[in-house]
Amino acid sequence: MQVFVTGATGFVGSAVTAELLAHGHQVMGLARSNKSADELVRSGAQVLRGDLEAPETLREGAQSCDAVLHAGFIHDFADYARCCAIDSAAIETLGAAIEGTGKPFIVTAGLAGLAVTGNAVTEDDVAPPPSEIYPRASDSAARALTARGIPTMILRLPPSVHGKGDHGFVPMLIQRAREKGRSAYVGAGDNAWPAVHVTDAARAYRVALERGPSADTFHAVGEQGVPFRAIAQAIAVGLNLTCVSLSPEEAREHFGWMARFTTLDQPTASERTRHVLGWHPTGPGLLTDIAEAGYFPVAAG
Repeated sequence: MQVFVTGATGFVGSAVTAELLAHGHQVMGLARSNKSADELVRSGAQVLRGDLEAPETLREGAQSCDAVLHAGFIHDFADYARCCAIDSAAIETLGAAIEGTGKPFIVTAGLAGLAVTGNAVTEDDVAPPPSEIYPRASDSAARALTARGIPTMILRLPPSVHGKGDHGFVPMLIQRAREKGRSAYVGAGDNAWPAVHVTDAARAYRVALERGPSADTFHAVGEQGVPFRAIAQAIAVGLNLTCVSLSPEEAREHFGWMARFTTLDQPTASERTRHVLGWHPTGPGLLTDIAEAGYFPVAAG
C-alpha cells in the first residue's frame, strides 16, 4: 500500500519509512525543508512538500494514499502547548480527509505523564483530556475521530525511543550532565521509564497498518520500566563523571524544564499489543544502547 507519513524524516519517522519500504510498501513523506525532501528521495520515498500547519497539504497527502501514519510533532518544549494544539489540528485534518474511506490511520501519542492509578499502564488506560497540566492532545483527538465513525489507531511511544541517531530525552540528559559536570537522579532514583528500540517501534507501526483500520490503542514498549538511577549511572560511566542523588529542589536547578520528566514513574505494559499484533521486540535494551549506540561521540581534535 502507499502510506502518507508525517514526520517521515524524524528519528522515529525515518525508521518507519525504512521499515515500510523494506516490506514492499510505498511511502509519501511530508517534507518541510529541502534537506528533508532530499533525505526522502535518497530513501526511495516520494515527497510532498509542506508542514503540519498546512491543512491543504495534509488533506492532499491523506486523500492520495491508501493509509495515513501521523508521526510528526513539533518538539519545541518552550512552547509546548502550541505544539500540542498544532498536533491536534493536524490529526483532525487528516482524519476528516479520509472520512468514509476505510483507510488505516495511526496517530502517534506519548506515554510520558499519562496519569493512571494502579500498577503498569495498559492499552486500556485512557489519557486525560488536554489541560494546562497535560497539554498533549493526541489521544483525545484520535478518540474524537473514532467517536465520529473514523476508526483511528493510537500508537503510544515511551519517553525513551532509543538507538543510533536518537536526539530525544537521553541525549538531552547527557548534554545536561556534560554542562553540570555530573550525572544525577532524584531521591532513590527507583522511578521507572519504559523504553523501546527505534526499529522495534517502527515494526509496530507497520504491522498495525497491515492489520487494517481499527480503533485500537497499542503500546510500542520493549522494556516495561528502566530505573532512572540506572539511566543516570550509565550516562555517568559514558562521560566518566560522578553520579549523584539530588533533592527535588536541587533537581529543578540541575535539570531545568526536564525536571518533571526525571521523576516520571510509569511502568508500562505492552502484552495486549504483542498478542494482537504478533509483535515481539528484538532490539537491544536502553542501557545497552546508551553504552554501545554512539551516545557519547568523541570530539574531533
